[in-house]
Amino acid sequence: MGFDDKMENAGQNASGKLKEGAGRATDNERLEAEGRNDQAGAKLKQAGEKIKDAFKS
Repeated sequence: MGFDDKMENAGQNASGKLKEGAGRATDNERLEAEGRNDQAGAKLKQAGEKIKDAFKS
């Protein structure tokens, strides 16, 4: 996994956590759900990158 990919995924995960927190604070279910989706997407990308790295070894 490249460093750029790791940083991008970490940024997406952090952004998702912020959105989820903001949604909870403002009682905005849509924003909270968007945050959870962003976090899930980042985790899937990280898993895919780890699989790629495993096959490169």
